[in-house]
Amino acid sequence: MLQTLSTATAQKGETSWDIYPRPQLRRNSYVNLNGQWDFALSPSPDFPAAYKETITVPFCPESALSGVKKAVEVGSYLFYRRELTLPADFNRGRVLLHIGAADQVADVYVNQQLMGHHEGGYNAFTVDITDALQEKNTLIIRCYDDLRDTSFPYGKQTLKRGGMWYTPVSGIWQSVWLESVPQAHIASLDIRVTTTDATITVSPALEGTVRCEGVDYPLHNGRAVIVPNSPRCWTPEDPYLYEFTVETAEDSVESYFALRTIQCREVKGIPRLLLNGKPYFFHGLLDQGYWPDGIYTPPSPQCYAEDILAMKALGFNTLRKHIKVEPEAFYYQCDKLGMVVFQDMVNNGDYSFFRDTALPTVCVQKLRDKNFHRDETTRQRFLQAMKETVQQLKNHPSILYWTIFNEGWGQFDADSVYERMRALDDSRIIDATSGWFRRKKSDVDSRHIYFGPWSQLKASDRPLVLSEFGGYACPIEGHIFNPDKAYGYKACPSVEDFRTQIEALYRKRILPVVKTGLCAAIMTQVSDVEDEINGFLTYDRAVCKGDATSMLAIAQELQKEIEE
Repeated sequence: MLQTLSTATAQKGETSWDIYPRPQLRRNSYVNLNGQWDFALSPSPDFPAAYKETITVPFCPESALSGVKKAVEVGSYLFYRRELTLPADFNRGRVLLHIGAADQVADVYVNQQLMGHHEGGYNAFTVDITDALQEKNTLIIRCYDDLRDTSFPYGKQTLKRGGMWYTPVSGIWQSVWLESVPQAHIASLDIRVTTTDATITVSPALEGTVRCEGVDYPLHNGRAVIVPNSPRCWTPEDPYLYEFTVETAEDSVESYFALRTIQCREVKGIPRLLLNGKPYFFHGLLDQGYWPDGIYTPPSPQCYAEDILAMKALGFNTLRKHIKVEPEAFYYQCDKLGMVVFQDMVNNGDYSFFRDTALPTVCVQKLRDKNFHRDETTRQRFLQAMKETVQQLKNHPSILYWTIFNEGWGQFDADSVYERMRALDDSRIIDATSGWFRRKKSDVDSRHIYFGPWSQLKASDRPLVLSEFGGYACPIEGHIFNPDKAYGYKACPSVEDFRTQIEALYRKRILPVVKTGLCAAIMTQVSDVEDEINGFLTYDRAVCKGDATSMLAIAQELQKEIEE
């Protein structure tokens, strides 16, 4: 029987999402629309005659925090309605509606007029609703979600949850908010950095200035180069951020950047990952971003900071954000607090246990992928989602690494997709095939080892990354989501045994191969997730299973090994 768990933050009554959702492009003209909306489920796309429920946005209806807490029947339409009166003098020229994410398809109506359409459940989108606005307005967002259609990215959602597959999420699951902008406004920023300077490009190419550290840098054709005095590089140990303001004739936005670089380069004949020109060991954890009461959405953004700080207290400096795109509040906390992010793309396409798990586990890991997932719609939807993900997140300094395909799920023509990713971003590490089904093009040699053989961790012509390992299961009574079917890769009956086994794993398997080429190791995982009890934190974040003293010592030894 499934147990009802609440995140520790929610137990304190902290469930607010009343924040500015886009920390890298901030304006003061903002209305947060999170909170209570009228809600209805229907088998028909037609507007319902009545709304008999309410829902708390941004929580999905399957979650306890939404107030609905029920499964959404496959193929249903989800209707969100809210009456809207704009504040006096709010409209500066155009009014934009922003939706952080809505799974899978969303249509936006204002006063019965269709104003926008978006496909894909993990990326933000914006709708200009100005032309439909009146003194009093009815805003309706209609979502459609059908997990039987695997052409849309879906991550680890499934209709029948269990094991490594989790409760599905439908409809809106990130913040909804309004913003007013002038007619000639800054639509986006592109930030490119080195260890000494930052180039800020404004789109469209407006004239104006960029102000940073009290110095005004003029925009020429929408571009300015900022050269700070005494440049201070960003690292997990010193996550220094430079604040700046862009001002044009009609608009003004605030943002930030960090100085840092990530490279692949040989050091003493061994391929290494270099942070700011120096070998660095990326000591990390898989981070799936699930919560017992909000599922995809934590009770409040503060939960992100609490997870990050809990992992830093154990010596970790990296999180692999696993086949999920988070709200920008997560990446902001990683930027600010100093946590490297290895960001996955969200998989689509069919999953085959035999092809994608069983064969690779017995070391059948080299299959041609040209003919995998040949459906053109499936391929194009993955590529579009990948493009949107990079465009949305590329300015965050904490993100150093993109993962395209994970363990063959949805994989197709990885060499070609690698080239597409490289064209989108030439400043980060690209892991084309995390785990197996390696092809010719990838910046790293990426391996997953849960059961062996550990002989896979050997010298390579690319930086060697152990992108998943561990998964040791440790039950904590009173903090288990599914006591009847707990899941993990090795059983540890007590916290003491968990700590002993984890330390032995690092000392026996990880530390010895750093000298020969291992550059990163990503252990499973930050927290328990539903049936999985292989996290350092329990699912409700109430108990930490790790020992800070031993884990910090391991972290120091890993970095020392790679520097020597």
